[in-house]
Amino acid sequence: MKPIDRKIYLASKSPRRRELLRQIGVEFELLMLRNESARGPDVSESVNPGEAPADYVARVANEKAAFAWNIVLWRRMPARPVLAADTTVTIDGGILGKPANPDEAARMLERLSGRTHQVLTSVAVHHTNMAEQITQVSDVRFATLSAATIKAYCTSAEPYDKAGGYGIQGIAALFIEHIEGSHSGIMGLPLYETARLLRQAGVPLA
Repeated sequence: MKPIDRKIYLASKSPRRRELLRQIGVEFELLMLRNESARGPDVSESVNPGEAPADYVARVANEKAAFAWNIVLWRRMPARPVLAADTTVTIDGGILGKPANPDEAARMLERLSGRTHQVLTSVAVHHTNMAEQITQVSDVRFATLSAATIKAYCTSAEPYDKAGGYGIQGIAALFIEHIEGSHSGIMGLPLYETARLLRQAGVPLA
């Protein structure tokens, strides 16, 4: 009897998402999308004019999953579910992306200092006859950060590949007074919602 193919395709470069999928026993094969090429990125992460944070993060996750699923079809790869995700941080209705330099990272952390913000992670799973998406929202309250603390953090490598300029799984865990929501969602992949979508796609999970 032919063994059941339990793998999925993960359309993400994030090492944190890989760790979280391994945590719940999901086998995956990476399906990388290009951020830079002569034609531009495979999926643009630019915010459309007037786009709300929840609409933005859902759109980007869905576009990543759709593009990756088309790659599966174009290359005639085994038809496994494709999982993509996108995370953004929002405060005062604005979207904080990934800072490009220490000054931008410092401005983001100054804005988050002593306040509550939201982390939105949208997960999309595309498969044969399936295109589903869920967005999870968590509230995160930062302690008041001194200028010295912000400067020291911005000299580390942590802020620069993360929405909002911080990672809860690193040194920035020391900044967080309280969270309400999903710890794994703040890391970049809410596991409860992810498992729900993967079960819908036929992936066997506990």
